[in-house]
Order: sequence, then C-alpha cells, then structure tokens
Amino acid sequence: MKTLAVKLVGALLVLTALAVMLSRAPERPVETLVARWAPPPSDFVDLDGQLVHLRDEGPRSDPLPLVLVHGTSSSLHTWEGWVAALRGQRRVITFDLPGFGLTGPSASADYRGETYARFTLALLDRLGVARFAIGGNSLGGEVAWRVALMAPERVERLILVDAAGPAFERQTLPVGWIVARTPLLNRVMEHVLPRAMVAASVASVYGDPQRVTPELVDRYFELTVREGNRRALAQRLAQWQPGEGAERIATIRAPTLILWGGRDRLIPPSVGRRFEQQIPGSTLVVFDDLGHVPHEEDPRRTVEVVRSFLAAPAPS
Repeated sequence: MKTLAVKLVGALLVLTALAVMLSRAPERPVETLVARWAPPPSDFVDLDGQLVHLRDEGPRSDPLPLVLVHGTSSSLHTWEGWVAALRGQRRVITFDLPGFGLTGPSASADYRGETYARFTLALLDRLGVARFAIGGNSLGGEVAWRVALMAPERVERLILVDAAGPAFERQTLPVGWIVARTPLLNRVMEHVLPRAMVAASVASVYGDPQRVTPELVDRYFELTVREGNRRALAQRLAQWQPGEGAERIATIRAPTLILWGGRDRLIPPSVGRRFEQQIPGSTLVVFDDLGHVPHEEDPRRTVEVVRSFLAAPAPS
C-alpha cells in the first residue's frame, strides 16, 4: 500500500510538472505582437517616454470627438464594433492604457484611477483635442468619470458602461484576477499562463459564454503575455481601492448615459442604478441578456443607444 501511495504521488508530480511545462507562457516583446494586433489605423505616440498604442479614426472635422477607454485586462480592441459603426460620421479615439494591450507597463508602476485620468487628459492634449465626449467600461468607466471631474469644462458628454465607482459587495472575480491578486501565485503567472484560464476569465464577463470565440481568447491571451503586462496587472489590482473618491460622482454635471449588462456578475446592475441616482439627469439603459462588456458582446445593439445619445441636442 505504501509503495502504491509513493507511486501515486510520483505520478501526480510528473503530471503537475507536465501541466506547468505545457502552460508555460514566456513574455513576448511588443515587436512580435504589432503585426497582428496593431495594423492600420493603429499608431504609436511617445507620451513622456511611454509609447502609447492608439487609434484615431473618423473625420478630423468632427467638433466633438468620442474618446473610449477600456477596462482592466482589456485593450482598445474591445471597442472595435462601436468604432466601425461610428467612424463614418464621428471622430473616435481609442487607446491602450498603461499596463495593458500594446502600450505595456508604466515606468512609475502607478495604476490608480486618478493617474489614468491624468494620463488620458495628457494624451488628448498631445492630440490637440480640447473638448470631447468620453466613455469607458469597468476601469475605463472610472477613468471617464474621473476625467469629467478633473476637467468638466472639456467633457461635453459622459458614457459609463458597467463602470467601476461606488463600492459594493463583490460576488465574483475572473479566475485570472484571483491569481493576479494572490502573492507568489502572481509571480508564477508571469511565466505560466494556461490558455484555458484566460478563456474562463473572458467567458465569465460575457452574458452568453457561447459568444466567446477562439479568436477572442487569442487576443486576450496574446496581449496578456505582452512583456510586463502580467506584473502590471498584479500591481494594478494591489492598488485598487473600490469606492475611493466615489462620493464626488454626485457633482458630475455632464449629460450622462449609463449602459449596463443585466447579467454582469463582476459589477452588478445595482451599481448602475446608484450611478443613475447620483448623477443628475442621467439615463440608465440595461441590456438584460448581456454581461460586463455589453459593448463588446453585442456592439450592434448597444451602439444604437450611444448614437442617439450623441445626436441629441445638448441640454440648455
């Protein structure tokens, strides 16, 4: 019996070592990812030493560009459906935040919401954009409302998509985030990343996991293994303070559209209702069958609400 137990332990160790070897995911230099994930109209801008991946699409004559900010572990690609629908009539600016996508880690390793908001304004200064509408999803939604507070004279309209902000009791986290928040395990994740874990994390933020395609998982996986991004994710999650500064949301006066997925298991629809209660005159639209990234899961349906919001006369 003792010999059998030893053999079983030995077999388990061999299987574990094999699993680790097969899941090994070394970091990839950004140069190896550009051809697939940054074809035209992608561009790179040097902003105070940070090389920022961005896309600036649509007519430059548009007096009110739309700026869209992605969430944690995502990239500018999450907005491709909306951009495709809007760029014929509107100038749309998307970019990868520091720590994510092809922009990669920040030299300061500061990934707080306030820092991201200042970064966004600096990037828009670099592009010569004075006044704009801004929208964001999840972390990007937090960045958007912080920008509206920092520079209210520049933000004409605000769009919050399953946005982070008010504190709430969290029910679940994507498995990749759990690993990234766990000491020691997050250091292992810098070298080992099962593709199945990425697939499970993406599926968890969709209302209908059947909408998650292998190509979508490829994108999230390959941009996660971009050099420095996994450590940046761990640092971002360690710095994350849910609810920090959220009491100021009630001072926002920009016309605000709030979109939410009814099946969001990461930031529940109750948070969307709190945004609606806090921001005077705001409008909440809930898509009952969609999850945490409704703009990515069903861009065709969600963008129509945005199109109407942007076309509506500004309140006097």
